[in-house]
Amino acid sequence: ELHLVESGGGVVQPGGSLRLSCAASGSFSNLDMNWFRQTPGKEPEPVSNIETGSRHVCYADFANGRFTISRDDADNKAYLQLNNLKPEDTGRYFCATSDTSNGDPLSLGQGTQVTVSS
Repeated sequence: ELHLVESGGGVVQPGGSLRLSCAASGSFSNLDMNWFRQTPGKEPEPVSNIETGSRHVCYADFANGRFTISRDDADNKAYLQLNNLKPEDTGRYFCATSDTSNGDPLSLGQGTQVTVSS
């Protein structure tokens, strides 16, 4: 099982940006990569998904146009660029791998905290 470590979170003002990174302990080139988040008082929710080979990406409605997912299989890393952040984006962001064929979750990181506040 892969070990995933997120980084890049922090405190930013509304309208600011952050780039989250997810470093894997080994290759995940044959797996899908996902970002989830858990905001205060809410259940975890999917943010974005990128398929193997970056063939297809998808975003939650709240992320469309503001967040960008990417992956660097050569470096065993995935990224989530967060732009135009809003206070309601505050929460813990997690990366997770999933099986390409059936979407089954495989590995989950510990998360990185994002706080958007003036």
